[in-house]
Amino acid sequence: MLRKELIDPESIVIVGGSNNIRKPGGRVLHNIITGGYKGKLYVVNYKEDEVQGIKCHHYTEELPDVDLSIIAIPANFCKETVRVLAEKKNTKGFIIITAGFSERTKEGERLEKEIADIATAHGANLIGPNCMGVLTPTYNGIFTSPVPKLNPRGCDFVSGSGGTAIFILESAIPKGLTFSSLFSVGNSTQIGIEDVLKHWDETFDPERSSKIKMIYVENIKDPDKLLKHASSLIRKGCKIAAIKSGVTEAGKRATSSHTGAIASSDSAVEALFRKAGIVRCFGREELATVASVFMYKELKGNNLAIITHAGGPGVMLTDALAAGGLHIPKFEGEHYNNLLSMMDPGASALNPIDLIASGTAEQLRQIIEYCDTRMDDIHGMIVIFGSTGLTPLYDVYEAIHEQVEQCSKPVFPILPSISSAKEEVDFFLAKGHINFPDEVVLGRALTRIYNTPYPAEEKIFLDGVDISRVREIIEKCKSGFQDPDVIQQLLEAASIPIVKGGTAKSKKELLKIAGKIGYPLAIKVIGPVHKSDIGGVTLNIKSDEHLLAEYTRMMKIKGVKALLVQKMQTGTELFIGAKYEPKFGHVILCGMGGIFVEVFGDHSSGLAPLTFNEARSMIRNLKSYLIIQGIRGQEGVNEDIFAEIIVRLSSLLRYAVEIKEMDLNPLIGNKDEIIVVDSRVLIKK
Repeated sequence: MLRKELIDPESIVIVGGSNNIRKPGGRVLHNIITGGYKGKLYVVNYKEDEVQGIKCHHYTEELPDVDLSIIAIPANFCKETVRVLAEKKNTKGFIIITAGFSERTKEGERLEKEIADIATAHGANLIGPNCMGVLTPTYNGIFTSPVPKLNPRGCDFVSGSGGTAIFILESAIPKGLTFSSLFSVGNSTQIGIEDVLKHWDETFDPERSSKIKMIYVENIKDPDKLLKHASSLIRKGCKIAAIKSGVTEAGKRATSSHTGAIASSDSAVEALFRKAGIVRCFGREELATVASVFMYKELKGNNLAIITHAGGPGVMLTDALAAGGLHIPKFEGEHYNNLLSMMDPGASALNPIDLIASGTAEQLRQIIEYCDTRMDDIHGMIVIFGSTGLTPLYDVYEAIHEQVEQCSKPVFPILPSISSAKEEVDFFLAKGHINFPDEVVLGRALTRIYNTPYPAEEKIFLDGVDISRVREIIEKCKSGFQDPDVIQQLLEAASIPIVKGGTAKSKKELLKIAGKIGYPLAIKVIGPVHKSDIGGVTLNIKSDEHLLAEYTRMMKIKGVKALLVQKMQTGTELFIGAKYEPKFGHVILCGMGGIFVEVFGDHSSGLAPLTFNEARSMIRNLKSYLIIQGIRGQEGVNEDIFAEIIVRLSSLLRYAVEIKEMDLNPLIGNKDEIIVVDSRVLIKK
């Protein structure tokens, strides 16, 4: 837990404070003074006697005991400064703004660790080095601007990058988003993002703590810790939005297993965030917008009414919402007629509801109120209203303010005229609201929130999963790709259905298996990894002659040891892949099977072990979900069976960390059954 001396210090010393507010030491001192810090404030600067009106100490040894030290001096002087303050001045909080440590050189990394060791040995907290600082209700300990005015109802924000944190503030503040605290952890030598989350979790007070958390992270050092405290906070009523940068795929990696290898660090992050219930964002505007949505009433369904006086933005918003699974239902009958009667001739009540340019504040008020109180199947309203250049908008924005406060459903305001109607927008923001100036950004933010699941339950499904049998099989295996009989044993131990078949090393064995399981058959080579690429798969064989001819051809392919003979299956092709990611565990992927997973890249990810709700959420987030449901007369796939297989596989993998890659591709499914027909498992011990 973070110490009181870091969060709420009774005394602060700025080591390197100066009169030059264009330097970090001068600026952080200026921000603390202008922020109204009420504790004792000291400055160390060996060149000055007074800095910004404060008597200056030339050396740290001259100081009295002090709770918190903010250090802005060259890197090579930081270690001795921390040692003196920790050993002699009982300092328990350190913020090192200075750069030039592990982000630069190996020597800097060593120095950074030595400083952290000193702080830890004395029970002190260390933020940084190479950070922007810390902002709490007690003090403005950051050296940058803008310095947001704190609000207990605002966001708690933690960032791994000081510069990025500034840019996120630049995006958030003009919207009206406020902050409760800010932590820039820099190199995270001792305290990282996971530690700040832990602090928020363990000190959470439902009456006083902020319920909105924003995260910018570049390196997740402890996924388990992040998962534990993020999901705990969300279960307590918080909402979390986060960016994880630096997650591009490793360039179509040349790997020996295809679909399983799609699960890279990006898939691991996606899976971790979904398991925790964190809304994942990919840019500053999106992060600030998602956090802003959190400030409004919660959207408890997927049906929205759009109310606008400009048709184009309503159309663009409709497209953005529909693309993410939200619904803008067409209004008909009584509701259509009632809404139309509230507006001028030429208006439309179909949804989007278009008041046209002559729409008034009173008309807008009536329409919002009608959607809130009379339309039970509408779960929220979005209002787009900007300047026409004809009249001021104060009365319109007052009406929106009243409805935001009074409606039982959320009302999201899109006020695009941030330049031509700046005074009116400022008038609206001053009432404590947030504006969404861009309809498409808001639409995408709403869909990200809507498609983020609640934190997963903390339990493992083991019904029909024989863990002791799994371990017995694993212990007997050698490292490398496993033969089909080993894979079959593993899948059977987890009660995962696999197609009937056998392995043939001779024509006699081949005909015997064929006679046992019956035609039509599929045969595949054993040995080479990418069977299809070398002509190692033949489907729908219906006679002994065809079977023997294919056997003769395939056994001549380089590296072939035997043939896998299987009953031919028909239905929709699916896949499940998995890859073990260090620190994260097994990342499970699912999607449409065969070549489609690689061609279209349509897959969802989850982190083992998975619950049934997680598995269903993965399936329903596929772009190809309509195919799984069944579309245009085509038979779909049993979604419950698909989810169960995903869960069973995740439980198996939870107890088999030696499995580094697993590829079930394809599974063949219909409304009655789903069966694994091809698989690949890589074990490394």
